Amino acid sequence: MHFGVHLPHIGRKATPTLIRRAAEQAESLAFDDVWVSEHIIVPAGAPYPPSPVFYEPVLTLTWAAAVTSRIRLGTSVLVLPMRHPLPLAKELATLQNLSEGRLILGAGVGWMEAEFAALGAKFHERGKRMDEGLALMRAVWTQDPVSFPTRHIEAAVADMRMLPLPCAPIPVWIGGSSEPALARAARHDGWHGSRVAPDQAVAIAARLRALRPDPGFTLSLRVRWDGADEPAMHAAFATYAAAGIQHLLVEPQEREPEEWLRAVERIARARPA
Repeated sequence: MHFGVHLPHIGRKATPTLIRRAAEQAESLAFDDVWVSEHIIVPAGAPYPPSPVFYEPVLTLTWAAAVTSRIRLGTSVLVLPMRHPLPLAKELATLQNLSEGRLILGAGVGWMEAEFAALGAKFHERGKRMDEGLALMRAVWTQDPVSFPTRHIEAAVADMRMLPLPCAPIPVWIGGSSEPALARAARHDGWHGSRVAPDQAVAIAARLRALRPDPGFTLSLRVRWDGADEPAMHAAFATYAAAGIQHLLVEPQEREPEEWLRAVERIARARPA
């Protein structure tokens, strides 16, 4: 099983120094990847997310990439329908090249309607915008020149160029556990679920393997480190592996910088050999 750890770019613990230290620590502890999440703007007083403090994810991963050399860089997840796919494709291709091919794009349709409204994005068309946006990004990442007719994205791409192309393909892992999300994931490179219990993971893994038997298709899951002792977490990690999950992203819940770093050390010790 592969292991990733979330970077501390959310809430009162989020500082440039701690993000840098956390990325360096994760690489030194032989984690496979570091991850970030996304909210651009949220309603005041909203019960979730727990903090409106969110460093921008692509820039945060660029900051982490600059102080590491091996560890991969993932998004958990970017809400693609809120963004126009062309500037995002440019940002991600640039990060892929600056990091020498270490990026994983975790992508989802989103759920906070007020955030879509603030950004002028069509919430009720987000599934269609997600699919067309991903197809458009793949086109500009692989074709030169590129032409791409659109129906749901406001774009006119005909015999145009976006260079440099990514130095390596960017894997796309789709978030969500609904049937449309699982079907969408099966059309891409992996599934990146969140907060799924081991017994639920068994059924989802079986469903995805039926949709996509390709052994190169990745089953990934985001779980919280809730302060449990290391033997208990070791057992939980092993249970997910037995369920068919190949990759775990672990997110510590500690709010203070030094506590966060110590939690990551405990996660590293709890990983199965």
